[in-house]
Amino acid sequence: MSQVEAVREALSKVQDPELHRSLTELGMVESIDIDGGTARVTVLLTISGCPMQDRLREDITKAVLEVDGLSAIDLTFGAMSQEQRDKVKSIVRGGRDKVIPFAQAGSLTRVIGVASGKGGVGKSSLTANLAVAAANKGLRVGILDADVYGHSIPRLMGLIGVRPTAIDQMFIPPVAFGVKVVSMEMFKPERADAVAYRGPLLHRVLEQLLSDAHWGDLDLLLLDLPPGTGDLAISLAQLIPTSEIIVVTTPQIAAAEVAERAGRIAHQMHQRVLGVIENMSAFPCPKCGEEISLFGSGGGEETSKVLSQLVGADVPLLGKVAFSPELRSGGDDGHPVVSLETESASARAINEIVEKLVVRPKSLLGVRLGISS
Repeated sequence: MSQVEAVREALSKVQDPELHRSLTELGMVESIDIDGGTARVTVLLTISGCPMQDRLREDITKAVLEVDGLSAIDLTFGAMSQEQRDKVKSIVRGGRDKVIPFAQAGSLTRVIGVASGKGGVGKSSLTANLAVAAANKGLRVGILDADVYGHSIPRLMGLIGVRPTAIDQMFIPPVAFGVKVVSMEMFKPERADAVAYRGPLLHRVLEQLLSDAHWGDLDLLLLDLPPGTGDLAISLAQLIPTSEIIVVTTPQIAAAEVAERAGRIAHQMHQRVLGVIENMSAFPCPKCGEEISLFGSGGGEETSKVLSQLVGADVPLLGKVAFSPELRSGGDDGHPVVSLETESASARAINEIVEKLVVRPKSLLGVRLGISS
């Protein structure tokens, strides 16, 4: 094997940090020349000014200098042409036109919408923490912040001001705590700008966020849905018919009655209602230890009971997450409680809920696994 071939072989083991494909597979290696003990390498970036350029330089340098006989590298970065970028998009999409990967027959990604009847029940905080807890268990996880009007996932995940890397009409979601994150906030000119979209446009926005993102292979995708039973709840069921729903409520019976409506619309759209999570549940007094039910009691059980009767099957109460200052402060600071206060009561409750969610109710019998011999 010549040194040029050896360098190309070494570069085939270097992956693009965002696309997770080798540089040679993506056609990023333009030229390799050997001048004595120096390798002169030109690598084409998908976009000029790629934010991962320093990481790539480090990985490429390390790989090339492991080739026998080479002691230095002269690395030059260029930018791909439109035709080359189109080829990259075709490769990462598996040769298909733009589609929603999770709606395809062979998809093994579990898509779960986190819904509530009203706002202010902690739905977004639970979505962020459920995602991080699942990622901590080794799952490949994504969050789509589908609450277009009240998006808060970027703050909860510590991604304020972060924008995805765009390759023409495809973009690469930022990653935080091992979770890929997409939110409408990432595409607004200014973070404080309001979003004022009518129903048909909301459907299109959700479709684009699902199809234009390069999600890669996910085990679990969580959607933080807007409160209520509006357009986006219906659009999710239409765009991904296999999606499932979790209903979030507080212990207050009045809130539970509203939460039931989110489950009802899911049932009407033929989505499986996985269960109910009661947030802001009773917590022990930090001084005397006596249990304090700040928001009442019984809301989770009542929602579970009513929805079970509605769908004719068990809709369990998946867990109760106690009212917790740590959960609130972690959200404000961009550090989900399951990553910071791992032994807190709320973190333990969330981890227990994830343990129940990661168990697939269906067999993989008959599903194509995409494995070739």
